[in-house]
Amino acid sequence: MYSRLSNDISPFTVMQLVQRAGEFEAKGKRVVHFEVGEPDFQTALPIAAAGHTALDAGQTKYTSARGIGVLRQCIADFYADQGITVSAERIIVTSGASGGLVLLSSLLLDAGDELLITDPGYPCNEVFAKLVGGVPIKVPVFAKNRFQPTLADIQNAWGEKTRGVLLASPANPTGTMLAEDELIAIQHFVEGQGGFFILDEIYQNLTRDHVSYTTGLSLCPDIFVLNSFSKFFGMTGWRLGWVVVPELAVGPMTKLAQNLFISPSTVAQYAAVAAFTDAAMSIHNQRKKTFEARAKILAHGLVALGFNIPVMPDGAFYLYVDISHTNMDSADFCWRLIEEYQVAVTPGYDFGDSNAGRYVRFAYTTSDESIKLGLERLSCALEDWGLKV
Repeated sequence: MYSRLSNDISPFTVMQLVQRAGEFEAKGKRVVHFEVGEPDFQTALPIAAAGHTALDAGQTKYTSARGIGVLRQCIADFYADQGITVSAERIIVTSGASGGLVLLSSLLLDAGDELLITDPGYPCNEVFAKLVGGVPIKVPVFAKNRFQPTLADIQNAWGEKTRGVLLASPANPTGTMLAEDELIAIQHFVEGQGGFFILDEIYQNLTRDHVSYTTGLSLCPDIFVLNSFSKFFGMTGWRLGWVVVPELAVGPMTKLAQNLFISPSTVAQYAAVAAFTDAAMSIHNQRKKTFEARAKILAHGLVALGFNIPVMPDGAFYLYVDISHTNMDSADFCWRLIEEYQVAVTPGYDFGDSNAGRYVRFAYTTSDESIKLGLERLSCALEDWGLKV
């Protein structure tokens, strides 16, 4: 009765954990949330105020499928501030990064075409490829290469039906970034094969203090770049993102956007214009520092408890943690934590198959006090399970 795709999609364990957490909270129990990759801060006040203003002004009608011009120019100026010239004409505002991926998959893949993605990686990527009949090919990545693919990995995975590659920097769930020389080498190879390169940069600006960030557009100006207002700008529920495409792709992408989405949320677009104001950027940057401090607290606490963090992240707000010293499978580990100690952590199985039973993802999108409480509960769990170091 239902499509093969809908039957083939596996549910997120993380969402099952969220549901279970909600059940505990409904009973008055406090849950420590390390599972969801969503900033815990409310949307910055200048953005929310701009949204109210848009509503009061009656800005609730359809816009251009590509997004309002003033917002696209703000995004272009955002790149200009980084020393990169990107025409506003190449920017297409989307209904979240997910909407961007739907458009890119529809633009670039035909039935049977293969798309290379990383394992571990963002789990929905393979679903977007399958949605248009594409075939996602998982490329295992490992701690020795900072959980990022090398040129050799891409070359070895590339086949007759491969049409392109989708990579992320910083990546989910590992928080690691592609080295500049590797990104350039991969792009040159892909271009030589007549393929396309999509770079997911939705965690742009959410990098750690010691990491200098360079958008892929500064190195490879003709790649497709995906971005979002959800992470650094804290607008998850507003469902707004953007894609930078090569000039020749603007027309076809616009046609797809017109037919698939009509337009992004009008109110969200006018609100997002305020995301680039000095007042809002000051808030965003302060929150970035808060995430940096949280990362240190959580990482120090986990290591003290005997956990191994094989690669410290360059950005995002995740730690990808090796739990092999517990001799537990990651799914069992996470379910026991939520059931017995009300601590929610995401198992590696949500992000792929490669060493999935060995790793879990901790998101530090919660307060310092919650992080410390979670570490205390985790310590108790290890002691009760006979695993205390």
